[in-house]
Amino acid sequence: MASSVEKPAHVFGRDAEWAGLVSFVTRPLPHAMLGVVSGRRRMGKTYLLRALVEQQQGFYFAATAATAGESLRQFGAALAAHAGSPSPFSFATWDDAVTYLFGLATHGGPLLVVIDEFPYLAKTAPELPSLIQREIDRFQLEESSMRLLLCGSAMSVMGGLLASTAPLRGRAQLELIVRPFDYRASAQFWNVQDDPALAARLHAVLGGTPAYRRQFLADDAPGSVAEFDEWISRTVLSPLSPLFREARYLLAEETDIRDTALYHSVLAAVAGGNSTRGGIANYIGRKAVDISHPLNVLEDSHLLEHEEDLFRTGRAQYRITEPLINFYEAVMRPAWARLESGQGREVWAQSSERFSSQVAGPHFEAICREFMLGPGVALVDAPLGRVGRGVVSDTAGRRQIEIDVAITHFGNAGAGVALLGEAKWGRTMGVDHLDRLVRARDLLGGRGLDTGRCLLACFSGTGFTDALRAVEAERDDVLLVTLADMYA
Repeated sequence: MASSVEKPAHVFGRDAEWAGLVSFVTRPLPHAMLGVVSGRRRMGKTYLLRALVEQQQGFYFAATAATAGESLRQFGAALAAHAGSPSPFSFATWDDAVTYLFGLATHGGPLLVVIDEFPYLAKTAPELPSLIQREIDRFQLEESSMRLLLCGSAMSVMGGLLASTAPLRGRAQLELIVRPFDYRASAQFWNVQDDPALAARLHAVLGGTPAYRRQFLADDAPGSVAEFDEWISRTVLSPLSPLFREARYLLAEETDIRDTALYHSVLAAVAGGNSTRGGIANYIGRKAVDISHPLNVLEDSHLLEHEEDLFRTGRAQYRITEPLINFYEAVMRPAWARLESGQGREVWAQSSERFSSQVAGPHFEAICREFMLGPGVALVDAPLGRVGRGVVSDTAGRRQIEIDVAITHFGNAGAGVALLGEAKWGRTMGVDHLDRLVRARDLLGGRGLDTGRCLLACFSGTGFTDALRAVEAERDDVLLVTLADMYA
């Protein structure tokens, strides 16, 4: 067993994930341990786990879409190769294979075993979780050095392994979800951290999925904002590019999604700004109760996020969490026939307004909230509560004031508001934007919420008027945040 626990240089980021995995593998317990690693495809799970296996001299098996018999033969062959056997092991059943595997860990140092794409095996051999449970339980009483990691990309399947009455419920010592890089890490990964305008555009289209740069685009990246239009035309919008159909594949790969047309319609509704349950149902021509299942499946698949309104109980909005899917639904799907015929440049030239309002704008709001959960938290002089968004009803003004970034807190005076913010991607912000926030703060204070320390924040991807800058210089409750601030 290798003693080193240092993360290999070729693994970008993932410091917290690496530390968690190493802690799991090297924990000095004389009993078998189980971990579950999940995450959508292209996140680099396999890349990370292979690096760990190589360093720890463990056993790695990647399942494929195959029959139970063929999968068992593949497992036996891989295990034999790991053991140095000149001929493959022949197991009659998965019961025999699992028993043999755990038997290897009854002596010596910790044995790391990674079974990747576990949902493929669980589909053809549904008894596997129960067999693993039996061995895990057995080796809580008997000594074992087994460190077993089950990994998979089917989020609903992996989430179900440890849920409710599942056999492995309560048996895992590690549950790790490998998520996309956040917007700041993505900028470093694409080497555009010194160009926030370009970094924000890239993240709005491709998000934090590492495979898109290296495996899909072979490091083809724009060097400046001036190159962005040409880059997106020859990559994402080109039928010759692997990214062209990627959004469709992401949806089709989820095992619980069968009627893809319905799910695309739901996502198109959200991408078009119909973010409430009623709005989505009305857009696709269904009753609200009829879309509960697809909404739940998309949430379980981590493709859709349900965000509660911080100021209106029982109200919520949905947001697409995968930027490439949002970009596809907003920009590509409406012009799919033209894109397939190679008119990517023409389609993109006509999509600037749609990209700004349906893709870049909402995405900018999301990363503003992410900023306040991260580096921006130091700007708030109050105990941090919830970070989200909401709507403040102005009855006298007969309007709804949308708050793009809201932070609540709980202090001695009860529930309060620490920050109200508005975010504009492609518009220079002025005093009128600040006035709306002042009105919202007054209304919330009138409802009994503590707004004594409430900051008023304007987030802009373009900039601010001189008048608004002057107000900021005079007041200590006004905060102006630029893209450069968010990427600093």
